[in-house]
Amino acid sequence: MKEASEGGQELHPSSFRLHPSPLSRQLGLFGTTMAVMGGIIGAGIFINPYLVAERVHTAPLILGAWIAGGLIALAGGFIYAELAARMPVVGGQYAYLREALHPAVAFTYGWVLLLVIQTGGMAAVAVTFARYFLELTQWPVGASFVAAGALGLLTAINCLGVRAGSRLQSMLTLTAIGAIALLEAVSIWRGGDSQIVWRPLLDQPASMNLVLAFGAAMTPVLFAYGGWQTTSFLGGEVRDPRRTLPRGLILGVLGVIAVYVSVNFVYLRVLGAEGLAHATTPASSVMRQLLGARGGQIIAAGIAISAFGFLAQSMLTAPRVYFAMAQDGVFFRGVAWVHPRSRVPVVAIILQGAWAIVIALAGTYAQVVNYVIAMDCIFFGLTAVCLFVLRRRESAPATYRVPGHPWTTLLFIAAQWLIVLSTFAHDPKRAFIGLGIALAGLPVYFWWQSRDPIARDAR
Repeated sequence: MKEASEGGQELHPSSFRLHPSPLSRQLGLFGTTMAVMGGIIGAGIFINPYLVAERVHTAPLILGAWIAGGLIALAGGFIYAELAARMPVVGGQYAYLREALHPAVAFTYGWVLLLVIQTGGMAAVAVTFARYFLELTQWPVGASFVAAGALGLLTAINCLGVRAGSRLQSMLTLTAIGAIALLEAVSIWRGGDSQIVWRPLLDQPASMNLVLAFGAAMTPVLFAYGGWQTTSFLGGEVRDPRRTLPRGLILGVLGVIAVYVSVNFVYLRVLGAEGLAHATTPASSVMRQLLGARGGQIIAAGIAISAFGFLAQSMLTAPRVYFAMAQDGVFFRGVAWVHPRSRVPVVAIILQGAWAIVIALAGTYAQVVNYVIAMDCIFFGLTAVCLFVLRRRESAPATYRVPGHPWTTLLFIAAQWLIVLSTFAHDPKRAFIGLGIALAGLPVYFWWQSRDPIARDAR
């Protein structure tokens, strides 16, 4: 495989097809690392840790779950780092699935990403942002309209160029990290005696029930760590991508592990394990306990900024997948159009923003997200399988290799697919709806393939 040349051509190893690549490589290591962290850190870390404390009831187990989740995310970061080093191309995960497995698998991923995974998640986070924003401003408007306005603003900014979108996203991510740092500093300054009790280590005797409880606690943890993979979509816009993408992925995931473990330590220090289990908004509970009403307002602003930063990262990354699909001839050809000045896929960005606005206004985002949890984890596992395929082909020299492969890769696959099995066991209705949405993409793929000569000649 050849990396993009100076003339903007990319050669894909399995299909030997040349694609014009008019996107501009403008992102460096800082922007890439911020994109990784911004794709993970959202409003959830301010709100959801109580779910973990509900399922395991001692401080060592709670912190252990967050550390274990971070290690699994790091294993995923290692895998995507090697894939990015082997294939530093636009579309990232979509391209890995296309080249290592089959174009139909890649299209199904892009199909679900657009219809529900990315777009539904963006709509849900946009409404979360709107609610906290309205709590601060007291504007007499509906949350759905504020959410739509936020999505529209981010769509316009990202149409100005990848550098404009990256700068905004980096600024928001740093602000969100600053809010977490403030929370931690205040807890040390005014938190009083620590409420952490280190013994007993376990809340029940070592048994299969304890294993199942810890596994249940890992589910919200792994969801909280999700999102780093979307930075791979920017592979066609990163400078020196064979070096920068792997470094950005690893540094970003390590940074988030530090943030998540430290903030949960703070929750436990102030609230204790039992208090955390009953605090459905632990960040607000900590700040109100330490600083009163003003503390609640400060953390509400932090949550709003963090949610907005996640939206900025999503708008920056996901449209590159639809752009790559259009280049492959399995999507509307106009989606592959790049503005001659900004050198970004403007139509793909507008498509992403418009569809997220529709879902936000329709109020169906919660159902949409629930439908595809299992599908997201299926494609995580399949993408890790791509590493085995590409290593066997050795189609390109690897500038980075996963430490501990194949065992760390197999552990990551097992963790993702255990979530899939758990989802189908505990919520079969929504899981099968998600599977139906994914499978509905297959006839669409074969229809596109039959009508476009580029797609017909792909294999």
